[in-house]
Parts: sequence; C-alpha cells; structure tokens
Amino acid sequence: MNNISQLLAQAQAAYHAGDWSSLIHHLQQLILVGKNEADPEYVLELSLSALEMGDFHQRWDIAKVLISLGNIAINPLIDILEDEDAEDELRWFAARILGEFPHPDVINPLVEFLQVNEDEELRAIAASSLGQFGTVAIPKLSELLKDENTRLVAVRSLAYIRRTETITPLLTVVQDSQAAVRTAALEALSSFHDERVAPVLLNALNDLAAPVRRTAIVGLSYRPELSTQLDLIRRIQPHLYDFNIEVCCVAAVALARMGDDAAQHLFTVLISPHTPITLQLEIIRALSWLESLTGLEYLQQALTQLASVTLWQEIVTVLGRIQKPELKTPATEILLQMVQATHPATTINSVKSAIALSLGQLGCTQATELLNQMQQDPDEFVRLHAIAALKKLTPSLA
Repeated sequence: MNNISQLLAQAQAAYHAGDWSSLIHHLQQLILVGKNEADPEYVLELSLSALEMGDFHQRWDIAKVLISLGNIAINPLIDILEDEDAEDELRWFAARILGEFPHPDVINPLVEFLQVNEDEELRAIAASSLGQFGTVAIPKLSELLKDENTRLVAVRSLAYIRRTETITPLLTVVQDSQAAVRTAALEALSSFHDERVAPVLLNALNDLAAPVRRTAIVGLSYRPELSTQLDLIRRIQPHLYDFNIEVCCVAAVALARMGDDAAQHLFTVLISPHTPITLQLEIIRALSWLESLTGLEYLQQALTQLASVTLWQEIVTVLGRIQKPELKTPATEILLQMVQATHPATTINSVKSAIALSLGQLGCTQATELLNQMQQDPDEFVRLHAIAALKKLTPSLA
C-alpha cells in the first residue's frame, strides 16, 4: 500500500471512530504528500465532516485543508453559510474560509449574509472576508451603503480593502446620522494621504459625538507634515479641554506629533490644578515623545510645579526612556539635579527605585557616583535597582 492509500485508509478509520484530531492530521499529511493523487471529492467530504463536528481548534486546523482543496470547497461552504439552522461558530468558519477564495461566486453570498444576519461577530467576519476581495467587492459594498441597516458593516468591509477606490464611497457617509458609521468611515479614510481626506477630518473635530472627534484627531495626528498648512496645532489644542477625557488624551498625543511648537500648550494643561490625572499622565508621555530639549525642559519644570507622587514617578520613568543619544545626557542631568536639590520625591522609595532604573537605562557614566550611594539605601528595592543600573553602566564596579 502506497503512502496515499495508507493515509486515506487512516483518515477513513479516524472518521468512522469520530476521532477528528486524527482525521485532520491524516488529511493534512495527505495534502502535503499527494493532494493531486487523492480523490479531491472524498477528501472534501471528510474535511467537511471534521469542520461540522470538530471543536474550535479542530475547525481552525481543517480550514487550512479546505482552502488547499481550492474552488471545489466553495459551494459546500456557501451552503453552510446560508444554513440558518447551523450553529453560529460553524457559519463563522464558513465565512472566514470563503474569504480565502478569490472567486466572484463568493461575493454575493457574503453580501447577502451581511444583509440578513444580525449577529455582530458573524457580520464582522463576513465583512473581513469581503475586504479580502479588493476592488472587485467595492460596487456590491457601495450598494450596501444605501441601507442604514447594512451601512456600518459595509463601511467596515470597505475599510478592510484599503484601496484608493474606496475613498469615494466612504466620503458619502461621513455625515451619516449614525455616529458609529461616521466614526468607521473616518477611521478608514485616515489611512489615505489623499487631498479629500484632511478637510473631512477637520470638519469632524466639531462633531457632537466624542468617538467621531477622537477618530478625527487621531487621523490628523498622522499628518504632521500638514501642521503649518492646516494650522493643526490651533485646531487640535482646544480639545485638550474637551468634555470627553479620551478625546483630551488623543489630542495630547496628536500635539506631540506636531513638534515643539505644541509643547507650551501641553505644559499649560499639565500644570493646571483642574486637569485630571489621567490626562496629566498622557501629557507627560507626550512631552517625552517630542524627543527634544524643549520637551525635557518642560518635564523638569513640571517636577517643581506638580505635587503628585504618581506624576513625579511618571516623569522619572519617561526620562529613562529617552532614545536620542544627544538627549540622554540632559535627561540624566535632570535626574541627578533632582537628587542634589533634595526634591521631595527623593524621599519616596518607589520614586528612588524609578530614578535608579532610569539612570541605568540612560547609560550615562556620570550617574555612577549616585548609583554607588544608592547601593547603601535602607530600602531593598532601591538597592536592587541601583545594582542593576550599575551593571549596565560599569559592570566591573557593580
């Protein structure tokens, strides 16, 4: 008996025993050693049995076999997709596998599935599968935009395609009555550097829905080259005071991407006694992401003007993450001056540990003397962090 016959016999025995793991294993081996020599219809029949009867992981594995069989698997999978009595997980897998077949016969069943199915997970996988078809699916998906019941999933499907041909249909729904549709459309459009997109994002900054404003700010944050032309700092800065804290936080990140000209705005909000600590933490990180002397100077000023242990520790932590070689020495000096000036934070063990850790990460040898002193600290964790930092700086002295 040759290998093909033996594997088929083993697969058949596993099928009759209901041993789906063994069946899948033998079918996978069969595909590897001789797919063209085996009866594809019989292999398909066995594979569909494993798909229908297996658990989630077994279905995940047999999906690869079905894909390798090619177009003969399409119609049986469509039958599963359209079977309203089939379990949801089985239909989910059918939709997912169909997305792997670049065949026009697959598009209509997936589109119809989106139209009639109300389960969010099933619609999401169908949308993802349609997205894999590229521009071929755009006309069908554009039709779905006309129906408010399928508009959101159509937008999400178009988002998966990521081709410039999707811009025009997406632009038709940026003023939709559903905030979720507006949000999804803006998110999809933000991935394109097309002249039609930026004005739409700017207009959405004043949307009544916080998720829409948030998405617009995130989209604009990836266009720092347009900062001067579109006056982005002036347009985004007011959202540091947005009613929604998530919008405030993404505004801080966006302004950091605009460079040093935005630093003063960030600092003003950071030191305000009315600013929520969540936003203050985000601004501290944003100032460090500037990767500039200006950002470091504002962080140093914040150490003297803020009175929160949490914020002190965050500043110390972000200073240790500075990556630009020319900024490592200034960042180290801020930490050393903090200790020399007996900053209130230096009496707190958690902050002292953070200082030691950051000095080690910055790797500047001028911190060696302080770290040697910190090896004698009464707190065990401070000593351990000091030793770890010294090993990075001067291994022979640690």
